[in-house]
Parts: sequence; C-alpha cells; structure tokens
Amino acid sequence: MAERPLTEREKAALAAVDWSAIDAMTDEDIARQIAENPDATPDLSDVPPSAIRVVHPDGGVSVRGIRAKLGLNQREFAQRFGFPLGTLRDWEQGRYQPEPATRTLLHVIERNPDLVAAVVADVAA
Repeated sequence: MAERPLTEREKAALAAVDWSAIDAMTDEDIARQIAENPDATPDLSDVPPSAIRVVHPDGGVSVRGIRAKLGLNQREFAQRFGFPLGTLRDWEQGRYQPEPATRTLLHVIERNPDLVAAVVADVAA
C-alpha cells in the first residue's frame, strides 16, 4: 500500500500543532487527559486475557485484539509467531492490513496459538 500525499487541510492541521507542548507532556499529563476524555476506551490492563472477546472488522482481522487475548506484548507476539515486529506494528496501527492468507493464519493463532507456536518453532529449528 503506497503512502498518499497529505492534503492541504492535513498539512495545515499538522502545522497548527504545538509540538513543543506535546514533547513537554509528562506521563501524568497524558494519563490525566485520557481520564478526562469521555471517548477514551477503558483501561483493560486488569482484565484477564481469557475474558477478552476479539471483534474483527468486516473482511479484516484485529491483530491487536488477538494479541491482547493472548496476553502478549508486540515483541512477544511477533517472536512467538514469526512475524516481523514492524509489520505487526503496521497492522495494529492500521497502516496495512494482512494479506488474506495471513489473515487466515491469524484466525488460526486466535483459536490454537500453541499449535502455531510449535510449528513456527519446529520450522525455525
């Protein structure tokens, strides 16, 4: 997927941002703003992975949802299942969607992660 050029409106919006103020924000500032934002998603860090239900977009796959359900961080997920970390980040940040065969593999990982991890380890050995 090729990057598209920014529109004039997007360029103007980026130019209007006070990047020095953003760079100066502390973790506490960020946490406070999240807590005050009624549209922010709730903190799921205390939710056990087994209680997470993954909702996939139409025709796509929620890689972040599968990873959260397994209780793995990005690096652990990428290493365990043989994905490049940068590719995983691109999928989760919506820059790219996995190809159809990879989407199928991700659905298999969601249903039987130990099997897929064992196969990946065998192939790597």
